[in-house]
Amino acid sequence: MTPLPEHLRELPSGENHNCFGCSPINPSGLHMRFFTDGRAVYSRLQVPPHLCGWSNIVHGGVLTTILDEIMSWAAIRLLQRIAVTRTIRVDFLKPVPVGTDLQAEGRVRAPGPKNDAETQGVIYDARGDACARATAIFKVFSPAVARRLGIADEASIRWFEHVFRSAL
Repeated sequence: MTPLPEHLRELPSGENHNCFGCSPINPSGLHMRFFTDGRAVYSRLQVPPHLCGWSNIVHGGVLTTILDEIMSWAAIRLLQRIAVTRTIRVDFLKPVPVGTDLQAEGRVRAPGPKNDAETQGVIYDARGDACARATAIFKVFSPAVARRLGIADEASIRWFEHVFRSAL
């Protein structure tokens, strides 16, 4: 597996939500943790056996979730905005057995028009081979706009503001 860049900072993990991808308390979830070097967001994980498709291969929907999470966290942290997925395109490059050491990387390719952000994500296996790749467009909101539009409750918005201040 490609080594993670040096001097990464871990992003805060909220324990007051039940997100399938990133909540540390969801008993069926992926429990993803996120790290940044200020240019990208990274996560290392293993997909548990209960999330297989057929023949102990990770379900494509789970790989899509990992990519959606890593790209959304890239938009959240690097743009310091609350991000909601608008579109996602995934290319599955090779099968991934459950229990495999994986590394996900997410980057913001470009802020787009009308508060959109174009992102890219890749999942690598332990050999450093790309297993799945995605691009996505996220709608991004400042905390003030998120409050005005009712996109998130006040506690969630305050938590996002904490994330924005926490790293690099």
